[in-house]
Amino acid sequence: MRERELIGRVLAGDPSAERAMYDAHVDRVFRLVFRMSGDLDRAQDYTQETFIRAFERLREFRGEAALSTWLGSIAISITLNGLRKVRRAMDREVTLDDSMLAGRPDRVAEPDLKERLSRAIDDLPDGYRAVFVMHDVEGYTHQEIAASLGVHPGTSKAQLFRARARLREALADFAKE
Repeated sequence: MRERELIGRVLAGDPSAERAMYDAHVDRVFRLVFRMSGDLDRAQDYTQETFIRAFERLREFRGEAALSTWLGSIAISITLNGLRKVRRAMDREVTLDDSMLAGRPDRVAEPDLKERLSRAIDDLPDGYRAVFVMHDVEGYTHQEIAASLGVHPGTSKAQLFRARARLREALADFAKE
């Protein structure tokens, strides 16, 4: 079934069309959200929120980009907003381990590359992280990223270049080994 026809059936209230749209796009949306959030439970919540918002706003879809690109932009927005809320809450919390070490000299254990890479990606500015994950991890083109994030393809390319440079810098000591 063609995308326009499917959208028309969803807008007409056809539950089987809603299910077909969901089934066609849920895996890609989930992978994107999971890679952005790094947490299974949050990824499931953000994926669900993405489709709730998409079905609520489907009438606003103009078809200038592919439906998958439009869904990706919704998913990115929901994920970034959700992660900001999580960060604010986490900034106010002190873990039990941290409270036990208060007043002691820092103990730094050398993490493995996977942990360091994950942390380095998490530390990227939101725009850099979104472009890096969408392009290098999920395989979106710069055109698709630009449409999803509302930027120019050149901006997407520049942010990817800067994200990679920051990751190289953050992981430089591993390259020397």
